[in-house]
Amino acid sequence: MASPLDGQIALVAGATRAAGRGIAQELAAAGAKVYCTGRSTRGAPATPGRPETIEETAELIAAEGGQAVAVRVDHTVEAAVEALAARIKADEGRLDILVNDIWGGDELVAWSAPFWKQDMAVVHTLVDRAILSHWITARHCAPMMVEANRGLIVEVTDGSDPGYRGQLLYDFIKSGLIRLAYAMAWDLATTRVTALALSPGFLRSEAMLERFGVTEANWQDGCAQDPDFAASETPRYVGRAVAALAADPNLRAKAGGAYFTADLAEEYGFTDLDGRQPHFWRAVTARLEPALAAAGDLSPWARLHASGRYRRLHLSAEHADEARALAARLGWKRLGAGLQPVGGL
Repeated sequence: MASPLDGQIALVAGATRAAGRGIAQELAAAGAKVYCTGRSTRGAPATPGRPETIEETAELIAAEGGQAVAVRVDHTVEAAVEALAARIKADEGRLDILVNDIWGGDELVAWSAPFWKQDMAVVHTLVDRAILSHWITARHCAPMMVEANRGLIVEVTDGSDPGYRGQLLYDFIKSGLIRLAYAMAWDLATTRVTALALSPGFLRSEAMLERFGVTEANWQDGCAQDPDFAASETPRYVGRAVAALAADPNLRAKAGGAYFTADLAEEYGFTDLDGRQPHFWRAVTARLEPALAAAGDLSPWARLHASGRYRRLHLSAEHADEARALAARLGWKRLGAGLQPVGGL
């Protein structure tokens, strides 16, 4: 039987590990030939403490019967990206799917630092790595798609909601990627090229498994440390979301939107590797609701998640009533107009 993406050419920028690797694997499993790019190569790792390489990603794909090409590219270097696009055009004559998943910031974000205490050198580094690299890559790859009048551009981000992600630099980057996809979709509106943003949930990346001291084989042991880990997902889950989007004949209807993997799983009917459909935010909300309803002060966990949920949702008209209830439970009565729910407190 033909695979849904047979004959298609994909580029996953940032395919070394985590979501990028899972996306590359699933696109290949669906029949696409995948160019796997990143900075970490065998013998020359680019991320301190991480052993994964683009060659390893390509080898995993080949072991599963797929087609992959590993190419070392620093996507912050425009000439390197331009050369990559020229190579793909010369060798393949087409590009059907571009996934921008370049990040490289896990160890750099100072989560507790307000913006006036943040290191501007880190800001420059991450904006270059995680926003400008995406823009550069789309700039030099989109012409192939526009010329052929077909294609999908996916900006991998964190969170599909419009609110604040808890740290200015992180929020600037992740919300900026949603805006990048949205704006590209407008520029592409007269073509059949679709740009959109996509967010995984609680990702069981290589680094996250190490943090919990588990492997994929016994990952559930990590739930003893953090019950939220029960709703985590493999990197292949978001990969299946990209493959489902790429195979959707009505893909154009999603242009410019920001989507959550778990919601797409329910829409398209795919599962994670273990047959589950984990939905992190739904699971957290289910744990949070009784804590909010109980009398007395909120626990540190409940306050953390209630305040985080409020910040994410308060700009959404659909969640205005929930945001007002959260603000009341948190005792937030003097928020400025721009920080209030739609329609006010």
